[in-house]
Amino acid sequence: MTTQHTKSGFLSVRLPHLLVAIAMLCMVGSSAFAGWTAVTLHPAGANRSCAFGVSGGQQAGVTDYHASLWSGSAESWVDLNPEGAAGSTVRGVYGNLQAGYANVAGSYNHHAGLWNGTAASWVDLNPEGATDSYCYGAYSNLQVGAAIFNGYSHAGTWHGTAATWYDLNPTGAMKSYAYDASIDQVVGYAQFGQFTTHAGVWSFGAWHDLNPEGAASSCAYGVEVGQMVGRVENHAVLWKGHAGNWVDLSPVGADDSCAYAINSGMQVGYASFSGVGTHAGLWSGNADSWVDLHAFLPADAYSSSEAFSIDVSANEIWVSGSATNALTGQGEAMLWHYVPEPATLSLLALGGLIALRCRRRK
Repeated sequence: MTTQHTKSGFLSVRLPHLLVAIAMLCMVGSSAFAGWTAVTLHPAGANRSCAFGVSGGQQAGVTDYHASLWSGSAESWVDLNPEGAAGSTVRGVYGNLQAGYANVAGSYNHHAGLWNGTAASWVDLNPEGATDSYCYGAYSNLQVGAAIFNGYSHAGTWHGTAATWYDLNPTGAMKSYAYDASIDQVVGYAQFGQFTTHAGVWSFGAWHDLNPEGAASSCAYGVEVGQMVGRVENHAVLWKGHAGNWVDLSPVGADDSCAYAINSGMQVGYASFSGVGTHAGLWSGNADSWVDLHAFLPADAYSSSEAFSIDVSANEIWVSGSATNALTGQGEAMLWHYVPEPATLSLLALGGLIALRCRRRK
């Protein structure tokens, strides 16, 4: 059952938008799940890997603690580990840029950084005075993450250089982290008091608390034009603008779930089911739309999976994440790809045409 929470109790949906939403739901939720394929990105000989980001035909993440870049196959793997770094990880990708962090030479400290497709392109973003820093996401020429000052993490942003660091830590917060950005919004969480963590969105630098009334904890991981995804306690959620307007995405039967990213009205993350384990999944705005991406992996080859990022273009869907190899117990970078069949494309076009006619009549 879908749970919708608003201050008024109900969310009105206009007919044209509903028709398009139904068409998109049919596209990703057909009974046969036709059109989905899963491709392993795990490089030959590697122990473990994970794909945290996907954008524009590229996937990025980590392989044996080396920042990694792929373009759709295991054979396309590019090692981005900066020269002299003890290790590195890419957490977000936007266009030709990869954002993450590295263990700088001669130190165990992490420095946030930015790549442009090669190990040699590494740019150190660590702000002056910070002992450590981490970059988790990127949007256009903006990077988001956190830096550690005097033992406490402060959410913040960069624009390509360490000198552009801007501190977002809210007034009264012990610490904070930023994970994603979209146009004028940045999402993450802030901790108030010893144990209370609140999801939040910064809009033009101003902090807005997303923690629902009565919730013990929450965190926001992804954002797209006024919609945020994340977690409230142990439930994946979708916020629509503010704390009082949120949708519980947890599928029926799930005892734990989380949404990490959103793109074009679709959300990805995971749900955990007793006796089954953690499964990567995709939603299109409500709990009933859940698509189990783990089902597209080779049978019995992987014991669990998670989805961390989604990219949608020309009706195709790319989802990056990882799956745990059932034999080795190690995580392997994974890419799910959806290409709609001709019949689905016709349905989507019909939904768009009806919506257009409704708008014209109005």
